[in-house]
Amino acid sequence: MAFLDHVLQPPAYGWKDEEGNLVKPGVGEIFREFFARLNIFETRKNWLPFFSWLKVLCLIPFFFLFVFKYFSFSLFAAAFLYSMIIMGTHGTIWHHRYCTHGAYKFRNKFWRFFTQNLTINVIPEEIYVISHHVHHAKSDQPGDPYNAEAGFFYCFLADVNHQPIAKNLTEQDYNRVKLLMSHTGIKANTYEQYQKWGSYVNPWRATMAWVLNWSFWYLTFYLIGGHGLACTLFGAAGFWAVGVRTFNYEGHAKGEDKQREGTDFSQRDKSINQLWPGFVAGEWHNNHHLFPKSARSGFKAHQIDMAFYYIKFMSVIGAVSSYTDSKKQFLEQYHLPYLESKNVEKKVLIND
Repeated sequence: MAFLDHVLQPPAYGWKDEEGNLVKPGVGEIFREFFARLNIFETRKNWLPFFSWLKVLCLIPFFFLFVFKYFSFSLFAAAFLYSMIIMGTHGTIWHHRYCTHGAYKFRNKFWRFFTQNLTINVIPEEIYVISHHVHHAKSDQPGDPYNAEAGFFYCFLADVNHQPIAKNLTEQDYNRVKLLMSHTGIKANTYEQYQKWGSYVNPWRATMAWVLNWSFWYLTFYLIGGHGLACTLFGAAGFWAVGVRTFNYEGHAKGEDKQREGTDFSQRDKSINQLWPGFVAGEWHNNHHLFPKSARSGFKAHQIDMAFYYIKFMSVIGAVSSYTDSKKQFLEQYHLPYLESKNVEKKVLIND
């Protein structure tokens, strides 16, 4: 089998049936798989998805402290800004365009570390990166780890049910995982450690990075605005951590055909461009599927792309050594020919 066909741990209900059609499990099946994969007492190889959701659970008390103890309209505005724009844009900058697609390169390790830790640490890079390569190879097909056609919970719980790497990779295949992750700066387990823990990242290093990141940001927010601001922004990070798990379901039109002529040019899948994710996080998703390795996905004049603005700024100050920008290619291959075709149709109608 091809590497991307088996690099992810298949769910108990499988990716496809004997006829090759997508398996669409019931909600009960999805939740049984979810809780089985969080069971670290069954096997320690479940530690990474458990760790990922543990961080979300740890953020919930901060959210309630904000709502019931520290709430004010100014803190609400701060929470909105941090969850909707800062966390979302950082996810696009770091996890999406750099860790997965290598759309730009840092000048040195310092700037990579700086960008990685710009926000509160929530999503493990390993869970995001490897599965996202599979998503692009099998988008909206059986094997896509967040296939919107299988329903909301299939996507919402995908980080546990479908995105972790397989636990029985050969050493050769594990080395290919390492190649996909090496530029991120996340230190890899040895193959023997992978066989023990079932993951690329070591749990002790991941835990240490989590503790240090959260300690730094809580202290920083406290010094700026006391416990009120710190709890507000940590709660906002928790809100984002839950909300972001809905994105691919929405970004692939809930499994329906909602692409619009002149707006969504990539027709290999059901991805669509949406105004809200585009404005707040630079996630013009159909554009991204058209040019996944581009550091910019906001190609049209109205398509604000704050993730690209950060990358461009880092390039100006010398922190980013190079990046790929596919705007010109998009305009030449797709947008301008579309406009020309519409002008021709208009002239024909006028002449008739």
